[in-house]
Amino acid sequence: MLTNKVESKMIVKAEKTMPMREEGVGVALKHHFVLVHGLGGGSWCWYKIRCLMENSGYRVSCIDLKSAGIDQSHADSILSFDDYNKPLMDFMSALPENEQGVPDLSEYGDVYELGFGLGHDKPPTSALVKKEFQRKVIYPLCPHEEHLLEMKSVNRKYCCGVQDSTLAGMLLRPGPVLALTSARFREGEEVEKVARVYIRTRHDKVVKPEQQEAMLKRWPSTTVYELDSDHSPFFSAPFLLFGLFLKAAASHVGFFDLSI
Repeated sequence: MLTNKVESKMIVKAEKTMPMREEGVGVALKHHFVLVHGLGGGSWCWYKIRCLMENSGYRVSCIDLKSAGIDQSHADSILSFDDYNKPLMDFMSALPENEQGVPDLSEYGDVYELGFGLGHDKPPTSALVKKEFQRKVIYPLCPHEEHLLEMKSVNRKYCCGVQDSTLAGMLLRPGPVLALTSARFREGEEVEKVARVYIRTRHDKVVKPEQQEAMLKRWPSTTVYELDSDHSPFFSAPFLLFGLFLKAAASHVGFFDLSI
């Protein structure tokens, strides 16, 4: 499991399956997108994108990593990245052969609720952005109720509704921060065989633009796109994100890794 952006870990895996021929139609390539959430999220965060893609005829699978979504594991018990990532690896290995760190938010003050599964004298094992900071930090383009109608009329295509941030506030769970901060990734020829696509998010307050640039310099991507979005484009700019997914899939033959 490899990604440029361990902190948010919103990854899209897409692969082109065997060509399928339909009556009266030439050979078409069908894509299967596997969507993976970020720290504290779950498969639920992709509901807008999944609806758009499935209504357009694409195969979509949304994965809950360990301690996320409906997975019953507790974040304080997930101490390694391999364990956290196991649901994705199990899913990918079960596909047919032809298909196969924490952000620095110190400027906002004490924004995290930390868990200490190994004891308070040890590093924290889990983290969750406190409810009162979630909209300001994670979903800043989701307007407050009193500004909802005004914002929609001015900036409709970029605004997620107050319902989205409310839903997220109800479903976010602590993420296994120790598993991410201790993660180590392989480098070498095998890794480079998988094309990497990265989507910059210009108004991201979790992984800021300068941090995204630093990550890209450390591990360059094959293709880089940019969205006029916050940290959660699946809420704030779903149609634009959907378009970039399709653009990336059309540009890269075979298996590729896309990070947001």
